[in-house]
Amino acid sequence: MRVDPFFVSNLVGSLDQTQATEQQLTSELSSGVRVTSLSQDPVASGQNVLLLNQIQRDDSFTQSASLVQGQLQISDSVLGSVVSQLTSAISLATSANNGTMNASNLKSVSNQLAGIRDEVLSLANTSYQGAYIFGGSQTSAAPFSLSGSTSPATVTYNGDQDTNSIQTPNGQAIQLNLPGNQVFDAAGGNSVFAALNQLIADYSSGSASSTAVSDTQALSNALNYVSQQRVVIDNSLSRLNAASDAVASEQTQLVTVQTNLMQADVAQVATQLSLSKTQETALESVIAQLGSGSLFDKL
Repeated sequence: MRVDPFFVSNLVGSLDQTQATEQQLTSELSSGVRVTSLSQDPVASGQNVLLLNQIQRDDSFTQSASLVQGQLQISDSVLGSVVSQLTSAISLATSANNGTMNASNLKSVSNQLAGIRDEVLSLANTSYQGAYIFGGSQTSAAPFSLSGSTSPATVTYNGDQDTNSIQTPNGQAIQLNLPGNQVFDAAGGNSVFAALNQLIADYSSGSASSTAVSDTQALSNALNYVSQQRVVIDNSLSRLNAASDAVASEQTQLVTVQTNLMQADVAQVATQLSLSKTQETALESVIAQLGSGSLFDKL
């Protein structure tokens, strides 16, 4: 009979391999993790890297979205307040234009309109977390300043026309701000401050000027334009909320996939470990028997 001269060494090698497998299975069972190194499962390890990168991108977007969401909400609230103020101003001007007010009342309207203008100016200079939200990229200084040296008074915009955006994980850009001159001092008869200052001057002398009616219409046009610009912010806020919800859902799915990919199947590992221990015992028994006598005695 031909005898394999490497029989014993092969048995020892099998025992070593079985013990290594047993150690790996024991580690998986205690940690709950199936893959701890690239060599164990290169394909799963590569997939895990891709999953981790996507999870990190989603997490980065979620954190950024949480910060800018507050800015958009503040912007929307501010523009809502501006709409309310301008609506009140138009109501005052309309009453002043009906020809029933005396000089004292018209001057009072002028003063009330000045108060509304100052309130709108304050709203236009709103800051959020230390940054002025209507200054474009010039966020460190108030974007609007008032000069009363002339009649009508003038309001100057000191910001720029830059807009900022956030990019979603799928590559969509969501606008985060509106430059102040685009909202409050737009050309084409849509300037909030020009219309307000003109109306203030229209009634300041105690008699309505000949342009009071057309100036009231100009303020109404400006109000409509502000409302249109508010829609931009509302749309951005809706898109940001939708993107955040989608990313949160994707994160949950990715974590589940990653867990299933890397997590050990406890029941399966326990079964494999039991089989490995049985194999180890059998190998040790055979080697022990071979060690107690001649190999030829066992054949």
